[in-house]
Amino acid sequence: MYTCSSLLIKPRYFSSSSSCSCAYRHIQHRCLSFSSTFRSLPRWSHGVDWKSPITFTAQIRNAAPVLNSLHRNLATMASENPFKGILTSLPKPGGGEFGKYYSLPALNDPRIDKLPYSIRILLESAIRNCDNFQVKKEDVEKIIDWENTSPKLAEIPFKPARVLLQDFTGVPAVVDLACMRDAMNKLGSDADKINPLVPVDLVIDHSVQVDVARSENAVQANMELEFQRNKERFAFLKWGSNAFRNMLVVPPGSGIVHQVNLEYLGRVVFNREGLLYPDSVVGTDSHTTMIDGLGVAGWGVGGIEAEATMLGQPMSMVLPGVVGFKLSGKLRNGVTATDLVLTVTQILRKHGVVGKFVEFYGDGMAELSLADRATIANMSPEYGATMGFFPVDHVTLQYLKLTGRSDETVAMIEAYLRANNMFVDYNEPQHEKVYSSCLYLDLADVEPCVSGPKRPHDRVPLKEMKSDWHSCLGNKVGFKGFAVPKDTQEKVVKFSFHGQDAELKHGSVVIAAITSCTNTSNPSVMLGAALVAKKACDLGLHVKPWVKTSLAPGSGVVTKYLLQSGLQEYLNQQGFNIVGYGCTTCIGNSGDLDESVSSAISENDIVAAAVLSGNRNFEGRVHPLTRANYLASPPLVVAYALAGTVDIDFEKEPIGVGKDGKNVYLRDIWPSTEEIAEVVQSSVLPDMFKSTYEAITKGNNMWNQLSVPAAKLYSWDTSSTYIHEPPYFKDMTMDPPGPAGVKDAYCLLNFGDSITTDHISPAGSIHKDSPAAKYLNERGVDRRDFNSYGSRRGNDEIMARGTFANIRIVNKLLNGEVGPKTIHIPTGEKLSVFDAAMKYKSAGQDTIILAGAEYGSGSSRDWAAKGPMLLGVKAVIAKSFERIHRSNLVGMGIVPLCFKAGEDAETLGLTGHEQFTIDLPGKISEIRPGQDVTVRTDTGKSFTCVVRFDTEVELAYFNHGGILPYVIRQLSQQ
Repeated sequence: MYTCSSLLIKPRYFSSSSSCSCAYRHIQHRCLSFSSTFRSLPRWSHGVDWKSPITFTAQIRNAAPVLNSLHRNLATMASENPFKGILTSLPKPGGGEFGKYYSLPALNDPRIDKLPYSIRILLESAIRNCDNFQVKKEDVEKIIDWENTSPKLAEIPFKPARVLLQDFTGVPAVVDLACMRDAMNKLGSDADKINPLVPVDLVIDHSVQVDVARSENAVQANMELEFQRNKERFAFLKWGSNAFRNMLVVPPGSGIVHQVNLEYLGRVVFNREGLLYPDSVVGTDSHTTMIDGLGVAGWGVGGIEAEATMLGQPMSMVLPGVVGFKLSGKLRNGVTATDLVLTVTQILRKHGVVGKFVEFYGDGMAELSLADRATIANMSPEYGATMGFFPVDHVTLQYLKLTGRSDETVAMIEAYLRANNMFVDYNEPQHEKVYSSCLYLDLADVEPCVSGPKRPHDRVPLKEMKSDWHSCLGNKVGFKGFAVPKDTQEKVVKFSFHGQDAELKHGSVVIAAITSCTNTSNPSVMLGAALVAKKACDLGLHVKPWVKTSLAPGSGVVTKYLLQSGLQEYLNQQGFNIVGYGCTTCIGNSGDLDESVSSAISENDIVAAAVLSGNRNFEGRVHPLTRANYLASPPLVVAYALAGTVDIDFEKEPIGVGKDGKNVYLRDIWPSTEEIAEVVQSSVLPDMFKSTYEAITKGNNMWNQLSVPAAKLYSWDTSSTYIHEPPYFKDMTMDPPGPAGVKDAYCLLNFGDSITTDHISPAGSIHKDSPAAKYLNERGVDRRDFNSYGSRRGNDEIMARGTFANIRIVNKLLNGEVGPKTIHIPTGEKLSVFDAAMKYKSAGQDTIILAGAEYGSGSSRDWAAKGPMLLGVKAVIAKSFERIHRSNLVGMGIVPLCFKAGEDAETLGLTGHEQFTIDLPGKISEIRPGQDVTVRTDTGKSFTCVVRFDTEVELAYFNHGGILPYVIRQLSQQ
């Protein structure tokens, strides 16, 4: 452990060797008792008056009596809070009190003063929820003693204050809740016990596609198409907002979930019936971490974990290490927050922060706006951390006021956090904090950059982009290679674009998208992009018409300040018309390219490029035809759109020729930091936030016209291709099935390293020749109405068929062939993954997956675990797993196993043509977290793996066949 206040580490870093140690512990099994009185909890829906977005006092006041009753009914199993003696009044400056709170200073424990701020939030939660049943006094002690317990991977329970959903992950969550109600009903229990116990906010933002671009009417046209495709899903979510209590649904067209969370939903401090406590949130989108920039502890979990949290289950988590990241200095003129976050991502990825918190501090914090901090926090998944946390300080308070939070609420937040030693005041002496390891960055060292062409942490300094691109063209196929033969690298393809002569070559930009909450929440880069567009217009430069340009703000506030500044018209002139308020291109909803462009790319094997201000650029994600995808700041997105290629050295080569016949360089259209600051100051106003969010839950005409039934149980439509009753609880009984061994299993897929959830989980468009397309065709769905996989996550039949359907997936069983196929080992047939899986299932044969390192990295997607389970996969044997994905596999009853250090399928001589038997004990009591198990093959080889059940709670889930059956059995017994 390190006290990081004095460490200055430039290119190097120090890390604690103790942070690498490994230990597992066993905890007493936890469950939750629910009271039947919970049925009287009030509902939160889109119609509730949310004019007070911080405290929601009225709604919570109505819920509190029932919650209190629930807690009293737990008293037979749980004692009263042993820390009630530190419950302290927080006085108001003018008299009276804000409320009461559990005071950390009142514990008089010097260890707390050294704790990172992020760990103090976990500590407060444990103290407040301590009942020696769900949360024990020993758990509190572990957190206080974090410096010693964290390196031992001690397990603690955590109860987040709320849950955040977006519609792609929200639909299957609500489907599961509806299905769980049916299961409770069939078991003879009260279906109404299935209700969120904590506030749940669901923002519909993942469904809009860029069907129409470069049009003044794009927003309306795309929304109409969005409703045509998703009317059934939207109606289902509207039903859920009525049927389930404590659930808010923010209608489509409102913004991106994380930007709405930042600007509106984030409470920072809750005040529930006079009890004050820090806001914390888990979300079913990995970029939930964006809220960490506001000083709210939040991170992504799988949909399965989120559902359990909604139902009151404490999260079981390993007490994380915390990397202290000290910032100093200030960004140079012209350097953006996007450049900073791509630099931070590369540094942290190299350092290794998977499963850890990163906490930022230092004098440089004063130079970062809240939006800059949120940009860095947003990309925590890309650098691998659970959180990228910025403690609350004066910058945070200023942002809360800017975004329309009331003066009284901000005063309450500041008073509480100061009183509980959770506020950072850089005008006061700072206590030394202890961190697991430390990093240092001088902000002045950050330079303009992009990341790509296939991974967000492959940063490329802008001055090296041209040479890097040429290297990528010739390199063998990989994260930095396309294997284009030398003699074809300069190939030029001529074609006609609506009667106009056009051309493409390797590196031509065909998609340029200002997209994603990562950047659209940041006025400096958004207005910076608009200034680039204006300067280009003034000089006579324009984007070529075959470049698909788009602008998708994360909230209506962006539109207001772009209009206020008078700069939106210049973005429009460059083709960056607003296309909608949602994630769009960042998640693959980029829409079709013009047919002439698509043909030119496909028929000539062009390595076309997309440049986007997003956070993910894995191959096949942005668009099937853009093999090179670069993350860049919004101003650079405009610049690359103008250049029309990524094959350019902006320092030496002109972007184009101006109307005066002179060459125009990037420096000629790039705004200074001062120019941007002046426009931000005059254009971004508090009233914009207030007016936007006062209207946000009122919906729009299309949403308000949706008619939904009032029934508590959902009436499943067997003909629906959007919402389908999943088979998870079919034939479920009250008795747990117990651990199931794996015998003579075939290898369904054999993977190398870095298989992401984009490879596993169905995402993007539905290919016309895929099993999912066949399913839809058989049900009379026209190809133009296929919609995306994400929009059909509520239908398990489609999602199972789309699992492992990524066109860029590399399966070693295919000997170099790329695509969503595999070999059916018994017959040697080459089949789609789905068809092979069904053939194994029909024959009663188990299957497993072999994989390399970082299996399941990327977005937290529950279908990356649900899909393999429905395909019949019983176990995944990998070198290592991404944190959330491993947890999700356990949640769906799939066994995660890790090869021993230094071993993998290749070193063990495994080809994937063997049959595998995994020797798991037959009784759950005989399995221990992290124990060794033997895997035997029919060829006589055997090897030892570590079973990655990391906690006793996960073993309980496995014993029940998954987390959802476990919750149902627990609830039905109450």
